[in-house]
Amino acid sequence: MALHDPSSTYSTLRRILRVALRFGAVLALVALAAFGFDWLKSQIALLESDASARAMTGLIVAVLVVYALLLAMPFVPGVEIGIALLIIQGASVAPFVYLATVGGLGLAFALGQNLSLLWMIGVLRDMRLHRIAHWLDRIDAVPRVQRLEAMQEKLPGWLVPFVVRYRYATVAIAINTPGNIAIGGGGGIMLAAGLSRLFSTPAMLGLVAFATAPVPLVVWLWGVEVLR
Repeated sequence: MALHDPSSTYSTLRRILRVALRFGAVLALVALAAFGFDWLKSQIALLESDASARAMTGLIVAVLVVYALLLAMPFVPGVEIGIALLIIQGASVAPFVYLATVGGLGLAFALGQNLSLLWMIGVLRDMRLHRIAHWLDRIDAVPRVQRLEAMQEKLPGWLVPFVVRYRYATVAIAINTPGNIAIGGGGGIMLAAGLSRLFSTPAMLGLVAFATAPVPLVVWLWGVEVLR
């Protein structure tokens, strides 16, 4: 009769516990994002309904901070939230909405750039997301220049200019497109860009600062009426 191996049982229990903890962390993050989004919507409604809200500096600051943090998360409709804040609060808040937008998107990209790919691959494999884990594994094994060359070889010819040669412009357009929540929202797009390791950090931060400026600048100069 085969003897039971205690070390094998211990290893299995450790793996199950690790997977459970990671799933729990993901669920907690989703719950936190949902709570934050609901809170943000309720506070925006308060700002809209309360005539004295324009003097509620503390609440406006809190709303902007939560907006920036939520914007860094995938699948959050950041463009729509930012425009709602501009419409409700008007030109006076435009510079602060702009700074919060740049901060949130920049945070998402920085997280993607600095997360350990090996750690991410382990998490994804534990969650049985093997295709994404395999994609990140291939990215980690190939130098940056060779990644671009490999993408050019594998993509259809008509996609190469958008995804490879003009990838910065493509990201700028994507984060400004209403409804981009379908492809991850601004935070998801920036997180994926960071994980790809195909973008320079200074260039991406400059791109975000430039790409998100037009709407707040127009509102600041000509008033919120341009959005109505």
